[in-house]
Order: sequence, then C-alpha cells, then structure tokens
Amino acid sequence: MAWKEKLGLVHIYTGNGKGKTTAAFGLAVRMLGSGGRVIIIQFMKAGGVYGEQKKIAECGAVIESFGLPKFVHGKPTEEDIEAARKALARAKEVVSSGEWDLVILDEICVALGFKMLDVEDVKELIRNKAPNAELVLTGRYCPEELFELADYVTEMREVKHPYQRGILARKGVEY
Repeated sequence: MAWKEKLGLVHIYTGNGKGKTTAAFGLAVRMLGSGGRVIIIQFMKAGGVYGEQKKIAECGAVIESFGLPKFVHGKPTEEDIEAARKALARAKEVVSSGEWDLVILDEICVALGFKMLDVEDVKELIRNKAPNAELVLTGRYCPEELFELADYVTEMREVKHPYQRGILARKGVEY
C-alpha cells in the first residue's frame, strides 16, 4: 500500500477540553479501515472499563492497559508510578519495533503532568520511533517541550461542558 511508504508522523492531542482519546481512536478506525496495524497503550486507564476500548478491539486494534482501577488524584502512589513506568517500557518497545502502523499512547501526557514519568524519557521514545510508525500522544498537561518534536499539535479547549451544570459523565458519551 502506498501509505506504508510514507514517513510516520507524531501527533499530540492535549488540553482541558473533551475529545483527546476520542480523536485518537477515530484515527485508529481510519488506520484499521486502510488495512493498518494499530496498538493502543493506555497509561492511566484500566482495561475493559470504557465502551471505546471494547469496540476498537473488535475492529482489530490491540489495546494494552497499564492503569490501575482507580483515578490518580493529587500525589500518585508508588503503584501508580510503577504502572506508568511499565507502560513506558512497553511503549518504547512498540514504538521502535516497526511492527505497527499506528501507535497511540493514551493519557501519557497525564502521566507526565503528575510527574510519574520523566519528559526526557518520552523525548527519547519519540526520537527512537520507527520511521513508518504514526505516533499519537494524548492527555492533559502535555509539556510544551514535546511540541517541537511533534508534527501535529492539537489543543482541545473547554468552552462549555455539562459538568459545569452538575451533569455527571454519561455512558456512551464520556465513557
């Protein structure tokens, strides 16, 4: 296929607005529909909880979740940090392998924001990316120093959200 011969680029979806993972999963559907191989490594989410995980796996994506079955609030625990480090080690293998057409590192920027990972390690991961792999990093708190290594940077900006009116996350929309 012609697209396999093209240089893989780096995308960042960040910001406080909704839709970062959704955008990345949309790109995954597009890649799968074009015959590409997709892997998603989730840094802050536990497996099998979210509707999009189930459906994208049915479409042929591989999903590996390293998050613990709880949210990180405030200071991360040693367990949280260890889970993020395991996810990063796996991500380094996957990104450099050349086996995947699209690699999504879901919520890696959140792990960086909580200081669970070192930004220099993520820069190294990006620099060691297989040439044809498309790489997507998602999550709030992306350090701006990663922007220079990216080809696409999209910031989701919250203008209005139902939780401001007390409406909680809804199945099928937020998860």
